[in-house]
Amino acid sequence: MEKLLHYAWKHRIFPLHPLKTINGEDLEIIDPGLPNNNAGPDFFNAKVRIGSTVWAGNVEIHLSSSDWFRHGHHTDSAYNNVILHVVANCDQPIQTQNGKTPVQLQLEIPSFVQKNYATLKKSENYPRCHTIIPHLSSFMIHSWMSALVYERLEEKAQLVLNRMKTLNNDWENAFFITLARNLGFGLNGDAFEQWARTIPLMAAAKHRDNLFQLEALFMGQAGLLDKASLPERGQKESIQDEYFCNLQKEYAYLSHKFSLKPVSWQIWKFMRTRPQNFPHLRISQLARMFHEEQISFSLIREISEIEPLRKKLQLETTPYWEDHYLFGYPSPHSTKKISRISADLIIINTIVPTLFAYGTFLQESHYTEQAIALLEQIKPENNYIIRQWQECGLKVEHAADTQALIQLKREYCDKQECLRCRFGYEFLSKNNTT
Repeated sequence: MEKLLHYAWKHRIFPLHPLKTINGEDLEIIDPGLPNNNAGPDFFNAKVRIGSTVWAGNVEIHLSSSDWFRHGHHTDSAYNNVILHVVANCDQPIQTQNGKTPVQLQLEIPSFVQKNYATLKKSENYPRCHTIIPHLSSFMIHSWMSALVYERLEEKAQLVLNRMKTLNNDWENAFFITLARNLGFGLNGDAFEQWARTIPLMAAAKHRDNLFQLEALFMGQAGLLDKASLPERGQKESIQDEYFCNLQKEYAYLSHKFSLKPVSWQIWKFMRTRPQNFPHLRISQLARMFHEEQISFSLIREISEIEPLRKKLQLETTPYWEDHYLFGYPSPHSTKKISRISADLIIINTIVPTLFAYGTFLQESHYTEQAIALLEQIKPENNYIIRQWQECGLKVEHAADTQALIQLKREYCDKQECLRCRFGYEFLSKNNTT
């Protein structure tokens, strides 16, 4: 209920009758102030007229006046500049640390707002505000979706920036780790990041012209050249597998040369993983990308069209993996090439956030706009979240829209943050009684 009181104050959802203080003085809200998400009063720099006097200062909001003392505000000098205490129930006078007595307003939230809020809280349908979606203006939807996609990209970009800072501002390395992580497609994401952090890119660059050596380095660092990484049946076959044995020998040389220590093969997950997503194939594809210099941070900064990126990402594995999923396990059905759908997901989750992070870091809008433009060239993602919103009547045109709706679902709907959502605002503000 206190959240709803904050919401009503912020959005000026007041009763239709004139407002009066607890002491019966006329009250006019000139400016509700700025919300404060940190310690201190709830709203800063508010401006109100009490009687004939205009006051400027802070506003504190509670369910009951007694909460002022329960929260210790009467001993906290940060609350000395409170000019108005807004409550749902005024049960006693209050006092600041310096002995002043702030004016109090018992605010009545309109009944239709309370009813709508109760409907949102108890609704089991997703999205909870589904009934109002078809009636929203296209301008309102577009503006909220634009804000959401920026919010999502800022969150993703922050992960890239954090990664980059731990690598002494090495953008190439941060990009490689981000790319590797997203090739794990969720289940093996952490494992791929852990692996990628062990790859010495400068050392690997010395062997860039030799794909076999690169694959030996990459596979060895992943622990996948350890015979124990194979199922028991495959360990015998691997001894007779010439390619596996040759990679082992090459990695032994390279690991000694560069003083390398591999990750444990046990970090990799295979259960519920499609064979085309097995780490062996993805690592082989990464080795080929690195070998052919098809994709890198310096390259993506110069590409603003989606098709060239797709082509660079749709690389095949090395020949061995054309008929294998695991070492010593021949298979005629191997998928050796990154699919178009997977390439688009890599662009959405790796290239776009990296460009956005770079633009944020340099404070150059060119790169952030380039990131958005790439999203707008990709067809909408197709998953259960997007389908639910489409069933409500929302139209999606491209991946920027779907990224916005994923953000809306995860950061607002799932957390029941309807009071921070613009769709929620429209739902709460709708008075069906008039």
